[in-house]
Order: sequence, then structure tokens, then C-alpha cells
Amino acid sequence: MATINDNYLKLKAGYLFPEIARRVTAFAEANPEAQIIKLGIGDVTEPLPDACRAAMIQAVEDMGDRATFKGYGPEQGYAWLREKIAAHDFQSRGCDVDAAEIFVSDGSKCDTGNILDIFGHNNTIAVTDPVYPVYVDTNVMAGHTGSASDQGEFEGLIYLPITADNHFTAQIPAQKADLIYLCFPNNPTGATATKAHLQEWVDYARENGSIIFFDAAYEAFITDPDLPHSIYEIEGARECAIEFRSFSKNAGFTGTRCAFTVVPRSLTAKAADGSEVDLWKLWNRRQSTKFNGVSYIVQKGAEAVYSEEGQAQTKALVNFYLENAKIIREKLTAAGIQVYGGVNAPYVWVQTPNQLSSWDFFDKLLHTCNVVGTPGSGFGAAGEGYFRISAFNSRDNVEEAMRRITENVSV
Repeated sequence: MATINDNYLKLKAGYLFPEIARRVTAFAEANPEAQIIKLGIGDVTEPLPDACRAAMIQAVEDMGDRATFKGYGPEQGYAWLREKIAAHDFQSRGCDVDAAEIFVSDGSKCDTGNILDIFGHNNTIAVTDPVYPVYVDTNVMAGHTGSASDQGEFEGLIYLPITADNHFTAQIPAQKADLIYLCFPNNPTGATATKAHLQEWVDYARENGSIIFFDAAYEAFITDPDLPHSIYEIEGARECAIEFRSFSKNAGFTGTRCAFTVVPRSLTAKAADGSEVDLWKLWNRRQSTKFNGVSYIVQKGAEAVYSEEGQAQTKALVNFYLENAKIIREKLTAAGIQVYGGVNAPYVWVQTPNQLSSWDFFDKLLHTCNVVGTPGSGFGAAGEGYFRISAFNSRDNVEEAMRRITENVSV
């Protein structure tokens, strides 16, 4: 009989978001009249920018003409898109990133999991707590951890608590970590990192031969001019960091799928024999073997983000969601609920009132207010007692959700 990958059996509970969907579905079936507002999963609601849609429509027309038809594209992504990404997102901010170091993909979620393919099984891995579940679960699936404790922490991982006590700042660990996951602006807490703090991490990584996986999926929401948008704004980062970016939130591509990963040509890691190996070559080989590239139509839509019209339209989208975050933050604060984040990020991190557990608060909001959020404990043990509310929704829904919560949740 065929055997399975037993590492999957270590994942005791269902993935966070399917469990949320299960509870919401059960409630909706039992209460068909309920008008449920979902502020849980970070999915966008506003239409694609006009510039992107127009480019995609033209690309569809291209596919209908033999002279402009496109079949398999380059696995790394079309050069015309990578060149615009390099110029607009990195070189304009003084980052030494070349188009050849950019790999276009169908999502940062995929890339942050797939990147493990090119790393060994004996690396020590550090994650923040709370943390985007994909970072942990993909390491469990790959066999990089032991079993989970009663608190849900997996043996073999270094957990770096980020809470109100340390201002949601990931502290440098006392022990050596080979692979380090950092996400700023942070999902789920909405916290940000200063250049000085990221410099500490880069210095640590260089001293220890570590690799930082820097998830910058929410960098477009940074409005503070003093905050870095990329790890490559930090001196020495090209020697120790891989960065992940996405078009999902700034351009509404959650249903269209386009992202990219930056792997500097100067980045190396050690083979079993002690020799240094070029990580760019390994990732290029991985993508060429296991990935056939993002469609021409989608990449043309992504390219339009960098047009004058696209830049204005994506900025308007980002500002719309930031205004939603401001409404959430201010309404809950006025109601006496402690909140964090939501300033340079689309997530508001709520301290559950009356010492409710994260899941108890989830159920209370669902059953009392018909509002869905995300339990903090689903992001890790240090997330217990917190709750994430997403700003990704219509203005009417955000305002109505805040009315329901402030009228029905006592502090």
C-alpha cells in the first residue's frame, strides 16, 4: 500500500481560515436571516484598477491573434514586468535590485512555502508569534519540526513572541537561527519595523550565516516616510535576505494571482560538503522545474500597475482600505476596546475585552453581532487574548460592523 507524508498528521487542527469558514457556514445555515459581515480573511472587495483591467482586456485580444498570441512564457516572468518592478519598487528607493533577481509567481503564500524546497532539513527556524500560519505549517509539512505541544507550539521552532509588552517588536534570539521569517508591516498585528530594528536583524543574520525570509506583502500601506518598504533598504541585506511581494492587496489581485520574490545574485548558503552555493541558481532551477509561470494576461495586468494611471488607482485603493482601518481603530478605541496596528497596515489587532479567549470572542461577535474576524490564537500561542479585524471590505460594511460591535460588546 502507498504511504503518506506523516508530517501532515502533526497538523492537529484544521488550517485557521477553513476552521473559520466552517463555523461561519454552520451559523449561517442555522440563521439564514443573519446578515453576516466578514472582516476576517484578508481578501479585498474593491474592483481591479481600471488600468489593470484595460491591460488584461487588451492581452486577451492579443491571445486571439496569431501574430500576438503567447504560449508558455518564461518561468521567471516576462522581462518587461520584472524591469518595471525593479525600477519602481526597489531602485526608486535606492535598493540595489536588478530585474534578473526578480521571479514572478502566482502568490507570496506559495513562494513563502515553496522556498523551503531549496533549503536543507537541518536548519534551525525562527518565527514570530503570532505569525502568518503558512510559515509554520509549511515547515511542519516539510518535516522540519517535531510534534506540537498542548499550546500548539511545534518542537524545533524558535518562537519570538510579539506582544504589547515588547511593542510587537521581534526580539533578536539568544540562540542561532538559520532561517528567519519576518513580516512587516506585520500580519496579523499591523506592527511595523524601523530601519534601525531591521538593521539589527540583518547584522545578526550576517554574523550567523542566516537567511531572512522578508514578507513585504503589505508594504504599500506604509505612509510613514521614515519606515522602510523593503529589507534591501538596509545595509548588508543582499547578503542575507530574500524578499516576497504581492499585487494582491495594493492592486486587488487576490482573485487574479500575481506576486514576485527577490533572490539576490549575491546570496549564498552552504552545501553538505561546506561549499557555498548560489541560491539564485537553486531557486531558478526549482521554478523552472516545478512552475510554468504566470499567464501573459495576468502579467500584463500587473505591468499596468506601474503606469501613471495604475499608480494613481492603486494608491486610491490603498488609501480606501487605510481609511477603513482608521474607522475600525477609532470606533473600537472610543468604545473602550484596546487596539493596535491599523496605521501603516490594513489590520487592526484587538485585545479581547473582559479576558475572553480569542475563539470565545470570535463566537461572541459572530452570534451577537453577525461579524466575522480572526481569532488571535490561530496565529500562535502569543496571539491568545487578541483578535484580528481586517480593513478589507466596503465602507458600508465596515461602518455597520463597527456600529454592531460598539452597541453589543460591553467592556
